[in-house]
Amino acid sequence: MKKGHVILLLGLLVLLVSCARDSGPLPPNIILIFIDDMGWSDLSCFGNEDASTPGIDRMAAEGIAFEQFYVNAPICSPSRVAVSTGQYPQRWGITSYLAHRNMNKERGLENWLDPAAPMLARSLKEAGYRTGHFGKWHMGGQRDVTGAPPITDYGFDTSLTNFEGMGPKLLPLTMEPGWEKPGRIWADAEMLGGPVTWMQRSTITGGFVKEALAFMQRSVAARKPFYVNVWPDDVHSPYFPPVDKWGETKRDQYLAVLEEMDRQFAPLFKYIRSNEELRYNTLVLICSDNGPEPGAGRTGHLKGYKTHLFEGGIRSPLIVWGPGFMPEGTAGTRNNTSVMAAIDLVPSLLKFAGVIGPDSVAYDGEDLLTTMLGRAEASRGAPIFFSRPPDRKHFYGIENLPDLAVREGQWKLLCDYDGGRPQLYNLEADPGESRNMAEDKPDLARELAQKTVDWWQSVSASADSKIFIP
Repeated sequence: MKKGHVILLLGLLVLLVSCARDSGPLPPNIILIFIDDMGWSDLSCFGNEDASTPGIDRMAAEGIAFEQFYVNAPICSPSRVAVSTGQYPQRWGITSYLAHRNMNKERGLENWLDPAAPMLARSLKEAGYRTGHFGKWHMGGQRDVTGAPPITDYGFDTSLTNFEGMGPKLLPLTMEPGWEKPGRIWADAEMLGGPVTWMQRSTITGGFVKEALAFMQRSVAARKPFYVNVWPDDVHSPYFPPVDKWGETKRDQYLAVLEEMDRQFAPLFKYIRSNEELRYNTLVLICSDNGPEPGAGRTGHLKGYKTHLFEGGIRSPLIVWGPGFMPEGTAGTRNNTSVMAAIDLVPSLLKFAGVIGPDSVAYDGEDLLTTMLGRAEASRGAPIFFSRPPDRKHFYGIENLPDLAVREGQWKLLCDYDGGRPQLYNLEADPGESRNMAEDKPDLARELAQKTVDWWQSVSASADSKIFIP
């Protein structure tokens, strides 16, 4: 055979291999929707009778709803660190919401998450995923913290955020009944990067969804798998629903914002559902970052609110949707027994994507993929530990709140930093935490208190900055 013919055949072979690779199945796509300050029972599929959330409810009807899913902090910034890294946020010196530099220093907080943290987005990007963050960030770059790393330093190809992150952003115009022109809040956030687009606060979730959709469409056109965060400002206060749905009370305004948020998610759900390739190759997770404000969201039979270590502050509804990955008969089911935490999502999603995380990283989370996909009902094996925000010892009308908490099996214990004032609850029999059994089971209370104090000392020692203890 002549040399030219050999070269031609080799070229054709390379082309055929390339075409086969390009036309083969892609790794699965992942979308994480992290709602802000939504209570455990605020979705109508979780019992809300005062408002309707049909878009998210349909995702639950086609997926699985989990009733014992915990976020790892009762307030925004540390909760977001946990779901992004698979590690306790205390290890990174973030135990409350990030604010002004002086305020962060007074509370022993870092000004931003160290970019060296083991980000899920970075691991997926290094494995060939296109990664995008759309919505609230709040892990650095807010108020007067202008030197924080851009969101793209954490493993994202592109980002669009609000007033609490570095880089391009959507900022809110506000309208109330009777106003002649809109107001502006968080205008100083323009110094945190741009370009900046101003839009009505009542439609801003739709703005993030629109940009996320464009990113996904570009990924599909390039035949690349995608990982996308859609983290709306909703349903965080202050509440600015459409003027014609304003209502009379804080609760009315909250519910109107909740319903509007659900409506604005509809194009995203429709796009994934109507594209057969995406429908059977995409996993969507929907949850909240912490509990609600009193007078706005609700927690059903659970005790407590945002900032509290009671169940209402740290337990979130979780919906997992993925028709292509769940066994027949699981659609519309509820799992009310498996105990999982936000830190478990990172190792589980890495397993789902077939990606190995950094060799040097020890995740606090566990791989619970089979449970998430409805193939098992296992719970995490290790306890889940919590610490309250250091500036929230007295909050929402409750004085002298407990400092630490642990969930292990059916038991929940709350105590102070030294293990004192233990509160012990059997959550299987008493999910509302109404009967303290510490005196009935003193040995168990002491054992769990010691585990919790030991954990606190361990994560405090591992943090780069000194964790504030009032």
